Amino acid sequence: MRLGRCRSVALVGVQGTVVDIDVHIGGMPGFTLVGLPDASLYEARDRVRAAVLSSGESWPLQKITVSLSPAALPKRGSHFDLGVAVAILAAADEVPESATLGVVFFGELALDGRLRSVPGVLPAVLAASKAGVRRVVVPERNVGEARQVPGVSVVGTRSLRQTLAVLRGVDVPDDEPEEQVPPLTAVPQDPGLDLADVAGQSKAKTAIEIAAAGHHHIRLEGPPGAGKTMLARRLPGLLPDLSTEESLDVTAIHSVAGVLPPDRPLVVRPPFTDPHHSASTAAIVGGGTIVRPGMASLAHRGVLFLDEAPEFSRQVLDSLREPLENGKIVVSRANSTAVFPASFLLAIAQNPCACGNHGSRHRECECPPHSIRRYQQRISGPVRDRIDLYQHVAPPSVTEIDAGLRTAETSKAVAERVATARERQAKRLAGTPWRVNGEVPMAFLRREFPLPAEVVTPAYEQLRKGNVTARGMDRILRLAWTIADLAGHDRPQRADVSNAVSLRLGEAA
Repeated sequence: MRLGRCRSVALVGVQGTVVDIDVHIGGMPGFTLVGLPDASLYEARDRVRAAVLSSGESWPLQKITVSLSPAALPKRGSHFDLGVAVAILAAADEVPESATLGVVFFGELALDGRLRSVPGVLPAVLAASKAGVRRVVVPERNVGEARQVPGVSVVGTRSLRQTLAVLRGVDVPDDEPEEQVPPLTAVPQDPGLDLADVAGQSKAKTAIEIAAAGHHHIRLEGPPGAGKTMLARRLPGLLPDLSTEESLDVTAIHSVAGVLPPDRPLVVRPPFTDPHHSASTAAIVGGGTIVRPGMASLAHRGVLFLDEAPEFSRQVLDSLREPLENGKIVVSRANSTAVFPASFLLAIAQNPCACGNHGSRHRECECPPHSIRRYQQRISGPVRDRIDLYQHVAPPSVTEIDAGLRTAETSKAVAERVATARERQAKRLAGTPWRVNGEVPMAFLRREFPLPAEVVTPAYEQLRKGNVTARGMDRILRLAWTIADLAGHDRPQRADVSNAVSLRLGEAA
């Protein structure tokens, strides 16, 4: 009887769990894999055998039993291949047992023994680090991503042969890589999307600035060509760079989704996603046969932009209610539950009606009243109630266009004010789980930073009139804190609250 052991990581969503790969060799020839493997992992027996033989190693002609524990945890993916191969060879006394102790292996094997890159390396290495692992072996293309985790020694190899040479302490063969590893490059700059390109729209620009400063969701409504999409697409350029912790969180999501560029292994700028209105619920919130994060999670710490929002299905829009409130998405399946972070800033752009001309002073609306009402109700009340700001965007006049192009502020100038306001928030919220006003529970603000009754009166008046819900009033007060931060006030003043009411209710205020 011979035993071998090494370790890998099982991923459920972006959460990783270190898995022990135990191998027993003995008895009549055969191969058994236990521990809740999925189809891709169950097929590892054929890939691993071919890779071992192609690497010039001997395949044990006895019964091979591979156990993945904890046994009750579902195991998915082909990234267990390398660990299974090493454990089998360790059980066959082809690899020193001491060489695999405290090492995590992560990678898919090709039939010729080459090591292929896999998604999810960053969250896997993070999980290994939290479990006390200090050395990992990953495909060469994933090295840059794995090295973002401090305190972990990363070994990148091109093949099973190279991996075995490292473990045996002999000269490493110069195998051909799976594909050329691109050199690491700097993060590309924003592609010329400057707020100064938007003529006029001073009120809408102010609303965009407040949304960026406090992480407040915003809804822009107006006729086609008014500038709604231009404004929303310039919103990410107003946001500050991600902190180190935020970068790791965002990068982990992009890694699991398989969209992380190998030449830029760390996301340092707030992401921006703009799904098409035909996108399914699974595409937006995540899911599928193999659970993957959706566009909402890919926008974590950045901006999720829904252009022509009423054209999205009602089910898709309503599926955003929970992440708008809690900052996370829970995808449940029969045998597992995946939790994806989804603390995004939602920006919605919509026309006032199907033809887009309702309320226009220059074009006649062709929609009957019931059609206008039905179009506007495609975004349900609970979703609208979770959006902090409403701004009507009217087409600018010729005079406004001419004057705006000459005097408009650049995104850089606005971003500096946003960064200053966020610094004030970070100082005030130091020692708490929250970073910005849009995330802070009102119970905390009321307890730690109470405001005088005469200051909050404008918000309570709207609640008494029934113009806002209790949730809406809380969002008004959080908006007031952001307006005060931008103005340099220590605490909101009555004028800040009144301004927040106007921004919450739009032109009806």
